[in-house]
Amino acid sequence: MGRCYILLIAVALAACSGGDRAEDSRTVFRYNESKGITSLDPAQARTMGNIWAVSQIFNGLVRLDAEMRPAPSIAKSWQVLDGGTVYRFSLRDDAYFHDHHLFENGQGRAVVAGDFVYAFNRILDEKTLSPGRWVLRNVDTYREGGFRADGDSVLFIYLKKPFPPFLSMLSMPYCAVVPHEVVTALGPDFGRSPIGTGPFRFSEWHENVKLVLHRNPHYFEKDEKGVQLPYLDAVGITFITDAQSVFLEFLQGKLDLLSGLEDGSFKDAILTPNGTLRPDMKDKVVMQTMPFLNTEYLGFLMDTSLPVMKNSPLRLKAVRQAINYGFDRRRMMRYIRNNIGTPGEHGFLPDGLPGMGTQRTVGYSYDPVRARVLLVEAGFPNGSGLPEIVLHTTSQYVDLCEFMQHQLSEIGMKLRIEVNPGATHGALVSNSQIPFFRKSWIADYADAENFLSLFITPNHTPQGPNYTLFSNSEYDRLYETALNETDDNLRSDIHSKMDSLLMDEAPVVVLFYDRVLRFTRPGISGLPADAMNLLDLRMVRKEVTE
Repeated sequence: MGRCYILLIAVALAACSGGDRAEDSRTVFRYNESKGITSLDPAQARTMGNIWAVSQIFNGLVRLDAEMRPAPSIAKSWQVLDGGTVYRFSLRDDAYFHDHHLFENGQGRAVVAGDFVYAFNRILDEKTLSPGRWVLRNVDTYREGGFRADGDSVLFIYLKKPFPPFLSMLSMPYCAVVPHEVVTALGPDFGRSPIGTGPFRFSEWHENVKLVLHRNPHYFEKDEKGVQLPYLDAVGITFITDAQSVFLEFLQGKLDLLSGLEDGSFKDAILTPNGTLRPDMKDKVVMQTMPFLNTEYLGFLMDTSLPVMKNSPLRLKAVRQAINYGFDRRRMMRYIRNNIGTPGEHGFLPDGLPGMGTQRTVGYSYDPVRARVLLVEAGFPNGSGLPEIVLHTTSQYVDLCEFMQHQLSEIGMKLRIEVNPGATHGALVSNSQIPFFRKSWIADYADAENFLSLFITPNHTPQGPNYTLFSNSEYDRLYETALNETDDNLRSDIHSKMDSLLMDEAPVVVLFYDRVLRFTRPGISGLPADAMNLLDLRMVRKEVTE
């Protein structure tokens, strides 16, 4: 951390004493979305920026609780029938769409089961161009059309075959309920003037400046004391792109939430080397941290028939394993990331997944002696005769790769780092043009299947996210077995076997499991942090400054 940053922070903190009294007197929760928001249509909620905003405006059948398990939302209860292929949802009768002139008397109407049938069919409609179409890929559209409303309060969904993660997937914003009359009338403009059922309703949106949501006075949820939610009056979202400006706006009290540290150069201004809040910041900032369902990894191309793999030493499992053993993940996390994250020593599945328990897959930890033995087994004693290995990455991860480069050189391995622009890197990986590459996987839904599906044969890139082109018949068999298992404990056992098989074959180098890192201003309470890094403002309170 340079002296100029420390000076800027001192100035920012001094400026906090002034503040805008009029602004602070309202309970407006303010945060910044530096990457922008492209649409407020839940059918287009692909990016985290879209998801956070859409989640304030809309509801689905279910949501995820703090343990990442499905909990009631508009569905008050449900049953899983017919061997896991039929879902029956009972809907609450007090969920209303936000007021709109297309409704009778301009007042929001009650949500009925048919609204969900419409919303789901809209996602499946190719004309909608929804990136969430895959969420409903297991729905059996030949059986009652896939969805059936039984009156206003009961909804049925039919699947082709059992798929245990399905309920969790329904919590995704793609599956939120929308009013057909408003969507039909507005067409593509629905994403600019949305009408949902959520705790906040759309107010105004000034492109690249600010998005404002107001409290929904008719929201259906109450707290345990019977007080109607939400507590906040409004939500204000800005779109500042400069990381330094965002950081200073937060320190000056103009933002209530800072999610992560987009510019790593600021981490030393707020965190100790061990990843805790600096003592001089404790009365100015509140830090939240917990496991994030994100695995950061390096992938090896496993299809040895490809031209780029001809004569590559990465064809040999012993070489891949030597790389895994050849660098110290714990030291890497401590010195490069201030311990923000957990060293990737326990398989591909990250911390924070529901049902994982304390039993973790044994992965790779730092063992240079074992790495050298493996190089001997591969025919490259002390790296003698081993060709240079090229690792492709993006600029954001150069420091981690350089750390590996240095440590692998100590066991005789020569690693060259190629830095690509993000779009170029993604294309090279998707088209199987580079043998060794950096990637990450953030959970789409909170289930181990979402991570393990990255390595099944049917998901080979470019059709799927199996960028390593890993293919193993036993792994594929275990995957299908887990899909047909409804007992959570037995599913967990199968997933552990799959994770162990992955670690033995070493198609990846697991770098670390990420953590949610959030900073709020004093006076903000009730903001939950979860392993999906969702934003739930229903029960957030903001102290009013006189």
